[in-house]
Amino acid sequence: MNWNIIKGNWKQLTGTVQSKWGELTDDEIDQVAGDRERLTGLIQERYGIAKDKAERQIDAFVAEYKSAA
Repeated sequence: MNWNIIKGNWKQLTGTVQSKWGELTDDEIDQVAGDRERLTGLIQERYGIAKDKAERQIDAFVAEYKSAA
């Protein structure tokens, strides 16, 4: 799935993002505004994980979204 679809639906997905990464604040999620790199950085920072692990989590999130759509 193309990340542009996620980016285009970001406002509708903020609740799902919040439930997946509960340590991110609503303001942070709003500031991400669908920017994958920004989301990756926030997940790395908040959860203290490497970039590749954060990217794998985002890939899993995209796969879940795709299967639900």
